[in-house]
Amino acid sequence: MSRVVAVTGATGFIGGALTQRLATAGWRIRVLVRLSSSRGRLAGVAADLVVGDLGDLDSLRRFVYQAEAVVHCAGAVRGASKAYFDRVNVEGVARLVHAAVGEHPVPRFLLISSLAAREPTLSAYAASKRRGEEVLAVGGGTMPWAVLRPPAVYGPGDRELLPLFRWMARGIAPVLGSGNARFSLLYVEDLAEAVVRWLSGGTAVQRTFELDDGRPGGYTWSDVVDIVTSLRSRRVIPVRVPAFFLEVLAALNLAAARMIGYKPMLTPGKVRELRHLNWVCDSAAFMEATGWSPEVSLEDGLRRTLLGGRRS
Repeated sequence: MSRVVAVTGATGFIGGALTQRLATAGWRIRVLVRLSSSRGRLAGVAADLVVGDLGDLDSLRRFVYQAEAVVHCAGAVRGASKAYFDRVNVEGVARLVHAAVGEHPVPRFLLISSLAAREPTLSAYAASKRRGEEVLAVGGGTMPWAVLRPPAVYGPGDRELLPLFRWMARGIAPVLGSGNARFSLLYVEDLAEAVVRWLSGGTAVQRTFELDDGRPGGYTWSDVVDIVTSLRSRRVIPVRVPAFFLEVLAALNLAAARMIGYKPMLTPGKVRELRHLNWVCDSAAFMEATGWSPEVSLEDGLRRTLLGGRRS
């Protein structure tokens, strides 16, 4: 197979897993990388590298040149300001879409967004993800495109959920959200397989899809604690983190980030996301459109993530 798929964010957690899966599926892979990017996640992948970034239209044109498909995984998940999130998650999408629609023939375009885009009033991050989707819908014209909204994605190499799961594996489960909250999860390899299935299907539908691991109604924190307890064969103690404590910590973290210049994860907006009661999604529409189905349950995914696939 000589078809070219152009992937952004390939040096990150999701993009790295995707490029590994695309390589096994026989695609010719082209990735956009910054000079400063660590390329460890590309180990063993024969990818063509285009040096550039989402702010450089010339490099984006080289990146999408004669590509059959573009998969946009790159995005900002940490940040201290609306302007920063918009620069990456909105303006970056707009530039990449502009480059793609300028190709002849135009490629198919898949945007890996976030379930947070469903609730844009919660945070600057969520708002930027929604606006990025809207930029694609308006600027894409007749280009075949789709948006995937995964929930929280986890797996080996994840920097966001893995620390929390490791605490649970040690016997302490920090419960950061409401005890009444329900949420969906998705193992990273299932997300990568969903992308490959979309690419293989040749679908031209302009549509937004949600993805999950197939658990009806999602999970509560108690469900996750029970699964980790079963894996480690010892009790896991839930420790509820009060909302007030999170809010104060997030405000201090944001203030420090703005003074020192780092990109924070825990912000007031992130706390609102954590406290939101419904992050449940449903893959039925995507399954019907592509034939994809999730293969990895939360128990199996956590076993692979925490125990390297070993059974406890």
